[in-house]
Amino acid sequence: MEKQPYRILLFYKFVRIDDPETFTAEHLQYCKDLGVKGRILIASEGINGTLSGTYEQTERYMQALTADPRFADTVFKIDESEEHAFKKIFVRHKEELVTFRYEKELDPNVQFGTRLSPKEFHEQLQKEEVIVLDGRTDYEYDLGHFRGAIRPDIDSFRDFPQWIRDNMSEHKDKTILTYCTGGIRCEKLTGFMLEEGFANVAQLEGGIVTYGKDPEVQGDLFDGKCYVFDERISVPINQVAPSVVGKCYHCDEPTDVYVNCPVCNLQHLVCESCADEHSHYCSDVCKETVTAV
Repeated sequence: MEKQPYRILLFYKFVRIDDPETFTAEHLQYCKDLGVKGRILIASEGINGTLSGTYEQTERYMQALTADPRFADTVFKIDESEEHAFKKIFVRHKEELVTFRYEKELDPNVQFGTRLSPKEFHEQLQKEEVIVLDGRTDYEYDLGHFRGAIRPDIDSFRDFPQWIRDNMSEHKDKTILTYCTGGIRCEKLTGFMLEEGFANVAQLEGGIVTYGKDPEVQGDLFDGKCYVFDERISVPINQVAPSVVGKCYHCDEPTDVYVNCPVCNLQHLVCESCADEHSHYCSDVCKETVTAV
C-alpha cells in the first residue's frame, strides 16, 4: 500500500518540567518553524499532544523531542493521512495535562493501574467477573466503545471523581478495566480509583488507538468507531467485525457521523437524511433562531 503524504502523531509523557511557561513559548516557536499543526499542552507534570505534518516534519519533531532526556522514551502513536488533521498549531501551558481537579496530587509515575497490553486487555474483556469502565465522556462512548463497557454519564473528564463516587463505590472489590483514546486519561483515572480504595484496577496501555493497530487482536470486541480530537472526528478500530453503534440524534437510525449545530454548537450524531432535513441544526429552536434574524 502506498504511503500517505502526511502523518498524525499522538503522544504524552508525564515528567517534571521546570518553568513550563518558558518551555511552552519555545516549543510553540519550534513547531511554527517546523510547520507542523496540532494541539500540544504543557504543564509542570509533562506534555500531551497530537499534531500532523509531512513524513519529514513528523520525523524531525520526534527526533527533536526525544533528544531531550526528559522525553527520551516518549511513545508516539502514528497514523498516516492524506492531509493535515489540524488547521493551526496551538501550544499552551496548562495546570494539568488532562483537567481532573482531584484534591490530591496524582503522579502516574508513582501510582497507576496495572498496564495491560492489547492482548492482555482482550483476554480480560472476555472474563465474566470483570467490570469495564469507559474512561472517556458520554459522547465519545456513543460513537464507539468496548463491548459491555459502562457508559459514564459525563460530558467532561473533570466530572469523573464525583461520578465514580456516586456510581462505582459498590464495586471497590471487583476487577475493573479502564480505557481511553490514547491512554493518558486512564493514567489519572486509575490513580484516583486506587486512592479511593478500589482494589484491582487495570488500564489499556496505549489506549484504543493502539488496540486497533495490534496485529493479534485487530480491534476485536470494540464496537463502532473511536472519537478523536482532530479534523477526522472518528477512526475505525475493529478490523475483525466493523460495526456502527451510534444513533442519529433526530431519528435513532444507525450513524457514525458527528456534526456541530450552527447555532448552539452542540455536537451530535446525525444520519444523512436528517442532516439534509435539519441542515445540521440540533433543533427547531436553533433553526428558528437563524431564520428569525
